[in-house]
Amino acid sequence: MSDLQVSAVDRLLTDCRRHIDRVQPADLEREAAAGALVVDIRPSEQRSTDGPLPGAVVIDRNVLEWRLDPTSPHRLVGHDDPGRRIVLVCNEGYGSSLAAYTLTRLGLRDVADLVGGFEAWSESRNIVTP
Repeated sequence: MSDLQVSAVDRLLTDCRRHIDRVQPADLEREAAAGALVVDIRPSEQRSTDGPLPGAVVIDRNVLEWRLDPTSPHRLVGHDDPGRRIVLVCNEGYGSSLAAYTLTRLGLRDVADLVGGFEAWSESRNIVTP
């Protein structure tokens, strides 16, 4: 497929992923145990339907940058260390890639997203979601 046939958003996604780390679902627990802040950015409807992500901090996508920017007056105190590892989790691993890249543009140095998102994590743990 030529670049002309690839959508602009797919090109953006590919570019963002060149600049961030990506965590495999099987490694998420290890990341959290090592001190990473795992952030669930799924919409409330998906969290209600599919259940919570154990150990994750829930931050709605529409306020993510304000809550994690260490210079923001609206940051989450205690989760505002610019050097702390952050792993973002969305439903399927697309929105989290875009969001992770945005956080790096704010100066956060160690941001990653979960490959395949909550769905892949659930599947890797043999968790059946409705």
